Amino acid sequence: MKQNFIIAFDVGGTNLKSALLDSANNIIDSSSTSTSDFKSKDSLIHAIVNQASGIKSRNKLNNQRILGVGVGLPGPVDFKNGVVYSLTNIPGWRDVPLKKLLRKKLGLDVFVDNDAKLMAMAEFHAGAAKGANTAVCITLGTGVGGGLIIDGRLHRGFNNAAGELGHMPLNEAGAKCNCGSYACLETYIGNKVIMGKAKNAFGRQVSLEELSRMSKADNGIAKKIWRDSGRQLGIVLSGIVNLLNPDCIVIGGGVSNAGKVLFDEVRRTVKDRAMVVQARHVKVIKAMLGNDAGLIGAGILVKQSLMKRN
Repeated sequence: MKQNFIIAFDVGGTNLKSALLDSANNIIDSSSTSTSDFKSKDSLIHAIVNQASGIKSRNKLNNQRILGVGVGLPGPVDFKNGVVYSLTNIPGWRDVPLKKLLRKKLGLDVFVDNDAKLMAMAEFHAGAAKGANTAVCITLGTGVGGGLIIDGRLHRGFNNAAGELGHMPLNEAGAKCNCGSYACLETYIGNKVIMGKAKNAFGRQVSLEELSRMSKADNGIAKKIWRDSGRQLGIVLSGIVNLLNPDCIVIGGGVSNAGKVLFDEVRRTVKDRAMVVQARHVKVIKAMLGNDAGLIGAGILVKQSLMKRN
């Protein structure tokens, strides 16, 4: 019997990643391209279609061997209807019926969801949150996203918009966010903001990777930038801990690669700022699945959606 596969996409603020997954969520083939190459929604949709075709061609597969296509995107998504309400870090998108558009172009079942929710699903089923009852999963990258596992199930909210941790307000007033509000967590710890702080401090462009290396080499300025970010994240997470009483907090995304200095500050702040009963047991841990979490979550989304349909 021939094995069937899933095509997965992770549309980030920095990169568009695609992969072919087998039935056990193993990545067989993958590729990545910069989302800065796409100046309109049509160009991004065209790229998704082309990458899906490329995956099938390279692996000598036809549509009969593909169970479906899973797509994760930042921002609020209508999971049931496959409509992308907006992409705060990719301009020109508003109420786009992505599922319908891709299904027509690909001739395959398509399922669309928020990327941080897919990361949460992946970490819960196969990663750092496996076995947890209630988990808060947060992705730190170009934007800041979140997914909530409550009583062993992904929490979607009234219209699938739950989990936007990056748009929790940290202060009464502050910098304007891409979402239209002010002082959102994302305006403090998004990767562009952190790199901006590093540039101001060092007088030159500093990548996240270099800033992490400098911190691990005991550079005091770099360590302060990461500690400040960890404290700001910890303040928001303290409120979430008081509200949801989770087993664990799982942190992933490029910014999480800062390592110990960031995580220690998050842990310290949560312990200091959250209520004792909720804070004393909660674990703050790094995501296990790394850059593959969104792709693996997209594969899980396809399988779960097809099972519910059948």
